[in-house]
Amino acid sequence: MRASYDVAIAGGGIVGAACAAACAAAGLTAVVVEPGPIGGGATAAGMGHIVVMDDSPAQMALTRDSRERWIELAAELPADVDYLACGTLWVAADAEEMAEVRRKKGVYDAAGLRAEVVDGRALAEAEPNLRPGLAGALLVPDDAVLYPPCAARWLIEKSGADLVREKAAGIGGGGIELRGGGRIAAGVTVNATGCWAPELTPGIAVRKRKGHLAITDRYPGFVSHALVELGYLKSAHSTSADSVAFNAQPRHTGQVLLGSTRQFGAEGGEVELPILSRMVKRAREYMPRIGELTVIRCWTGFRAATPDKLPLIGPCPEDPKLYLATGHEGLGITTSLATGALVADAILGRASAIPREPYSPGRSPGPLPYGRASDRISAGEEAR
Repeated sequence: MRASYDVAIAGGGIVGAACAAACAAAGLTAVVVEPGPIGGGATAAGMGHIVVMDDSPAQMALTRDSRERWIELAAELPADVDYLACGTLWVAADAEEMAEVRRKKGVYDAAGLRAEVVDGRALAEAEPNLRPGLAGALLVPDDAVLYPPCAARWLIEKSGADLVREKAAGIGGGGIELRGGGRIAAGVTVNATGCWAPELTPGIAVRKRKGHLAITDRYPGFVSHALVELGYLKSAHSTSADSVAFNAQPRHTGQVLLGSTRQFGAEGGEVELPILSRMVKRAREYMPRIGELTVIRCWTGFRAATPDKLPLIGPCPEDPKLYLATGHEGLGITTSLATGALVADAILGRASAIPREPYSPGRSPGPLPYGRASDRISAGEEAR
């Protein structure tokens, strides 16, 4: 342990780990404060979908930059990270959703990203366990999936950052106060504690959003791509605070990971059978035979949500030596590497690959919805 560090990071999930790796790569000394397992919490609960999203230009820039960084790292990743370049199929049920497929294709084309419109016949050939009669899909071949906890642990090991196995009790530009007593001094501190970030930095626009996931036993070849329904567009005006959507991913093991659900205002971490049943029912509507598979585990996690669906990355206006790296909602795994790069760039005062301003903690993201009718589920985001 050092007497002082350039950067002290509260939170050992994948975002905190990516911040440590990026800072260390930039020549900064770093320490991570995390009482639990590295890659625990929301990271351990996540689906691990590495995906480009296009809800807004800023979201697309961050997810695209981070996906490129994951692709560059892929050859270095150890086997237990389970990186699988399976691509994503955004599944369209009908003509209305095929119109969204074509819209997304235009956005990807304009950005110079690979994407392909797939008709119903080609979709059935690619994923024969989907129900017959689906209209088609958008194939995004460069998306991937991975196992988030092992990815976080590898990033920490790669960084060489020191670890302090205690809970942060306070954080500021001069360091981190420890729950057990004592203090870690640092030139810059980073709050990367996900949905618990407001406990250390009160007043920031971050709230918990609960999600459920389930994983099956091994059924090699049952699913080949990350499958995401486009039907969430039709549920945009739902009056329900709890949302479900079909999301299925393959694993090298042959297991199938199923999602996803979204709940505001659900504070307990227990598995809730009514919404889990809705999630499985939705999955069976798209893949009828999935009901024949054995689910071996179900779990929940909490995403860190912001009102405008963009994370808070960068220095706090009130304390420029205190940085935030939180609010990634269901895209924390995808955007972790870009987040780490933005944090390191800002600390060093150097230019970034993408503009930092859209993610600034000093912006006004607006009031956070709590299950309002216009709260739209975005099923491509991994449940955390």
